[in-house]
Amino acid sequence: MKKVVLNLFWLVLIMSSCAKRNLTYFSDIESNSEFSVKIAEETEVKIKPYDRLKITVNSPNAESNLLFNRGVVSDVIEPVNGMLSRPEGTDQNIYLVSKDGKIDFPVLGEIRLAGLGLEQAREELKFLLKSHLKEPTVSIMISNFRVTVIGEVNRPSNFLIGSERINIFEALGLAGDLTPYGKRENVLVLRDVNGKRNVYRVNLNNKNVLNSPFYYLEQNDIVYVEPDKQKVKDTRDNRTFITVISVASSVLVAVIFNYQNLFN
Repeated sequence: MKKVVLNLFWLVLIMSSCAKRNLTYFSDIESNSEFSVKIAEETEVKIKPYDRLKITVNSPNAESNLLFNRGVVSDVIEPVNGMLSRPEGTDQNIYLVSKDGKIDFPVLGEIRLAGLGLEQAREELKFLLKSHLKEPTVSIMISNFRVTVIGEVNRPSNFLIGSERINIFEALGLAGDLTPYGKRENVLVLRDVNGKRNVYRVNLNNKNVLNSPFYYLEQNDIVYVEPDKQKVKDTRDNRTFITVISVASSVLVAVIFNYQNLFN
């Protein structure tokens, strides 16, 4: 009986919370209507300190290729939530970007790459390699591109992404979506920019999020979903409710077992 009462109580709480909160994404788009937004010019991911870069060099000279493809793995990156799609355990072409924004590259020595986009970094390396190789080609990927999703989601965690492109809805999908208590109109994105830690607010109920500079996430972004006031209130009230139910149940059990003594 007690279990049934508790289950009913939780159901009522969730339903009352859902009734007060807008759980629909893009709720300002009218029903049965079409909406489109021009895709903003895509901003390229910038290389940051402590990124791990997978750099592969190729040229017509196979022997020279071996010389430039011998980066040292700083440490082995373990798969997180099954999201690792790049084999790191045996790959020796990983370079750690130092806190000063540099990598130590074979033959070329220290090269500053922090602040450059991946395409810019490729062109920089190609330019430097031309004095050592004929017709060099360079491939660069961020091997530790990860985002973290915490707060009122069903599976809070950090996720290692298999590419340099993920939007905020994909990240929330990896985390199992928001709970009914999550404030969709006020999701926080924490991002490090030029040595500063910034906090931005995103309204997932508003269609303008599709054109937001935070629609696409960057490496090491943290997405935090705040709980609404009802969740905070429920957490506080639940303790009192459970205490009252426990006491009432104990009294009821005592009455039942002592019924004959009390009424005979």
